[in-house]
Amino acid sequence: MRTVINFNKKWSFTKQNSSVPAALPADWNIVNIPHCWNAIDGQDGDNDYWRGTAWYAKSFMKSELPKAERYYIELRGTNSSADLYLNGKALAHHDGGYSTWRVDLTEAMAEQNLLVVAVDNAPNDKVYPQMADFTFYGGIYRDVNLICVPESHFDLDYYGGPGLMVTPEIIGSDAKVSIEAFVTNGKLGQSLRYTVSSRCGCTKFTAESTDTKAVIEIPNVHLWNGRKDPYLYTATVELLEGGEVIDSVSTRFGCRSFEIDPNRGFILNGEEYPLRGVSRHQDRWGVGNALLPEHHEEDIDLICEVGCTTIRLAHYQHDQYFYDLCDERGLVIWAEIPYISKHMPTGRENTISQMTELIVQNYNHPSIVVWGLSNEISIGGSDDDLLENHRVLNDLCHEMDKTRLTTIAAVSMCKMDDPYLQIPDVVSYNHYFGWYGGETSMNGPWFDKFHAMHPSIPIGCSEYGCEALNWHTSNPMQGDYTEEYQAYYHEELIKQLFTRKYMWATHVWNMFDFGADARNEGGENGQNHKGLVTFDRKYKKDSFYAYKAWLSDEPFVHLCGKRYVDRVEDVTKVTVYSNQDEVELFVNGESLGRKTAPDHFFYFDVPNVGTSKLEAVAGECRDESVINKVETFNESYRLVEKGAILNWFDIEAPEGYFSLNDKMGDVIATMRGKMLFMGLMGKMLGGNKGEGGGMKAMGFDVTPDMMSMMNGFTVLRLLTLMGGMMDAKFTKEDLLELNAKLNKIKKKD
Repeated sequence: MRTVINFNKKWSFTKQNSSVPAALPADWNIVNIPHCWNAIDGQDGDNDYWRGTAWYAKSFMKSELPKAERYYIELRGTNSSADLYLNGKALAHHDGGYSTWRVDLTEAMAEQNLLVVAVDNAPNDKVYPQMADFTFYGGIYRDVNLICVPESHFDLDYYGGPGLMVTPEIIGSDAKVSIEAFVTNGKLGQSLRYTVSSRCGCTKFTAESTDTKAVIEIPNVHLWNGRKDPYLYTATVELLEGGEVIDSVSTRFGCRSFEIDPNRGFILNGEEYPLRGVSRHQDRWGVGNALLPEHHEEDIDLICEVGCTTIRLAHYQHDQYFYDLCDERGLVIWAEIPYISKHMPTGRENTISQMTELIVQNYNHPSIVVWGLSNEISIGGSDDDLLENHRVLNDLCHEMDKTRLTTIAAVSMCKMDDPYLQIPDVVSYNHYFGWYGGETSMNGPWFDKFHAMHPSIPIGCSEYGCEALNWHTSNPMQGDYTEEYQAYYHEELIKQLFTRKYMWATHVWNMFDFGADARNEGGENGQNHKGLVTFDRKYKKDSFYAYKAWLSDEPFVHLCGKRYVDRVEDVTKVTVYSNQDEVELFVNGESLGRKTAPDHFFYFDVPNVGTSKLEAVAGECRDESVINKVETFNESYRLVEKGAILNWFDIEAPEGYFSLNDKMGDVIATMRGKMLFMGLMGKMLGGNKGEGGGMKAMGFDVTPDMMSMMNGFTVLRLLTLMGGMMDAKFTKEDLLELNAKLNKIKKKD
């Protein structure tokens, strides 16, 4: 029988090495797996985290291992490329930082052994991802196991798979379960025993055969039915020789059917089942990607508390343990590879290998319904090679898996008639109208237009969101990074997206703040702060509860603005979220009345005098907070950008005239404003010219659609962003001079 030994403990580690050591180095650091070498510098901004080749080494004695005929090492996550050596001999190379891979050590094994793994997260042009808005943490950041098996065993070589595939088919009230086992070095006289057992183990269906395929029927099957009833069966296959079990593999699976309809959305087991949820990155503050089981468990608990029915597991293959949790909790999953942001003609082979690993390793998870081909890959346009790469991947998915669909996450600037959208089975878009330019009101109508143009293509929203830190205001504005603007933004998006039945899925970007070392914004560098929950999982932002009000059945009431205590206005707006029909608000024990709100968002005008204790009551649910009247605004609530040349509140903005704080689209709608910025374009262009002499940013041509989106930014925010993208830096003096010119241009009535 196979034995699995965890190999996580006591590895030697260094970043200062250039060759395979002949013996275990005494001067390397001792670390335990999971380990990540960018857990600190990958989260502090400036895009300067260490990327290169680091080395791990571990010694072991063969005599201390269980007796076996074959020994495999299993690595469940090494980012992003790795070479494995045993006793100085190179045994394997692996490209792809998010999947399981295994190596047969048997032939190179001696009594005394030195195992060395060189892991490399340096930039290259072959392995995805290379350009994306998240940190590419280096390390052996998931479990390492030694698997000891007999000569005849269930497969351990094929793309890190589990050795069996389970394909349930629902037929009326029954299920036909096809099981395929993969045996390495099988012998005459051996046989296979297939067993399907119920969750309690009290019901079993068994078949024995010499064939590597079997079909087992389950009468009156118990369906896997999402969050309502995520029922799981277990399939086990045993390899028998002389009546004895010599190897065994098992997997849990669920019996369910689904379809995605362009008008009715997602349908699970014949019933409409709206997919409303979040995206998730796997990293943690101070941990990077080196998560422990309790981290995954806390994440799934928080996602379930919100009431989500779906998760987009972005932008790569996640830990098997988290997919298991999704199966158990009934979350419907979008799984994808990190084919992201910028197409690399030299990277096609890697997209194929990563997609193959994703499907082989995750085929048995009932939670997964779509394979994601790519994310925002057409931001620079769709050329023939990109389109062909997507056709290859799409065909690969359908060849390997007849039961699931394919999808993409297209970026806003991708035109609705782009041929790229015709390749997958279903489509989603990443839109940030109301944050990266545009207005919140643009989101719903955009999807209506797409739906009208492509009535046969199911459409969803794969990303939407805005950033919020511990900044506060009573007058929230796009781009201010306040918790109040994020709450307003999500209120508006919830009402627009959740009421459009035809949308097959919506995924908030993001459930949690995450590491993005290239970011220097919001007052806390090195992170993307679009999460509904902070990076350390300690604070649920108000927008978390906006979703809970719409999606969760657990009765609750939440008073917003708990961190916004000091307020200057005489009457202040207080927002309450609840999934109950009615909310009553008390101020210092006196009722301000009861309100109903069909959208679950309750607004009260509260007299702001002295210190006021607020209490919201909805049925049996209560929540409390405090506000305090002050004469001047508490400056600790206002964002001051670290290293910013100019902050928005330092800008002269005379009434009736433009300033850097106005939106670019409003300014260039005037003749004088347009002329002013035509002159400025020379500095912004510099050497950044695209095809036909147009602008180029981050290596991409700035298209009219991209410019239209940019018109929604304030001039200051746009120049700051574009300056970084184009390396056309503006000094404080430049900006103040421009602001003085804008101050002379009168706004349109």
